[in-house]
Order: sequence, then structure tokens, then C-alpha cells
Amino acid sequence: MNRLDHLVLAAQTLQEGVEYAQDVLEVALSPAGGPHPLMGTHNRLLNLGNGAYLEIIAIDPEAPAPGRPRWFALDGFAGAPRLLTWVARTRALERYASLGLGLVNRASRGDLEWLITLPADGRLHWGGLVPYLIQWGSRHPTETLPDAGCRLGELVLRHPQPQAVDKVLKSLELDLSQVRLQRAESPDLMALVQTPAGPKLLR
Repeated sequence: MNRLDHLVLAAQTLQEGVEYAQDVLEVALSPAGGPHPLMGTHNRLLNLGNGAYLEIIAIDPEAPAPGRPRWFALDGFAGAPRLLTWVARTRALERYASLGLGLVNRASRGDLEWLITLPADGRLHWGGLVPYLIQWGSRHPTETLPDAGCRLGELVLRHPQPQAVDKVLKSLELDLSQVRLQRAESPDLMALVQTPAGPKLLR
């Protein structure tokens, strides 16, 4: 069964995103992260335990434009840092790529390598509630990420049509044990994270 791999928190600058995550979670982030040559972005990571992590991502001002829309709709991102979407891990990416999630692309960062489904226009799926899919071709980032004592408790997905979203998620054969769907006026997601300072809500 496919499972949650990581949460994607976007910001206009990487430093702004890091400061937001540190303020909300009351933990210090390690330097883990770096540039993505394929997309002209860069990131920092936080271990969330059980093979999951938080990715803080922004456009890299020192990188050349990729000549294609960036992932996670980052080209149009504006405003305060926030959770945009999530990424689910699979061992059979080609099997699910035909479900309208985009073409399979190969990406890397340092010694990490992976395959990921990328929509040609860089859009979010269902307002970010349906994940991108990833298949790792190297070690997983959490194997070397330091443990800051944070654990993902629950990912809450809010949408005007939660039953329709649920149907799509189940078509991807996802383990939804940490995912809860709610009805809301507009798409939104938030994560309950257990930290050394207590439970925190990341939005």
C-alpha cells in the first residue's frame, strides 16, 4: 500500500519558511536540505518520524529558471508560508501515473534520486489535497535526518467535496490511517504534529 512520504510547506523565501516552521513547532531545524537543479528550487527538511518528513521549499533565487512550470505551483506562490500539499510514496509509480497525476520525471538533490509525477502546468491536485507521487531510487531522506522529537499525528484535508476527494485518494491505494477528511468552503490542509513542546498545528 502507498503511504504518506512528506508534507510540503512553501514560502516566498526559504528563510521565511524555516522561521515559520521553527516558530510554530518550537524546534530548531537542522541544515539538512539543498537545491533542486531540475526545478530551480531549494529546501530544508524536518524529520516527522516513521519514515515521514516536512519539506520547506521555495524558489532558489540563485538558480536559473527551469524553462518549465515549477512543481507544487510555486511559480504563482504568494503570501505567508503555508502547507501546500503532500507527497505519497509508492514502489510502482508508472502504475498510477495514468490516473492524471502527470508525467513521470527523474529528479535528484545531492546523492538523493527519485521519480516523481509532475503535471505539465505545475498545478496542485484538488487544491493540494491529492498528493504528488514519488518513488525513491536511493536511500530515503529520513535515514540520515536528525530526530528533533517531532511526530506527525494527523493530516487534515478540508474540501467542499470530501467524498469526491476520498474516492480519488482510495484509487491511489493510499494508507489513510493518518489522514482525515473534512468538509469546508475551500480546499485547505493542516497537520497536527506532536513536538517536545506539545501538540502543534501546522497550516
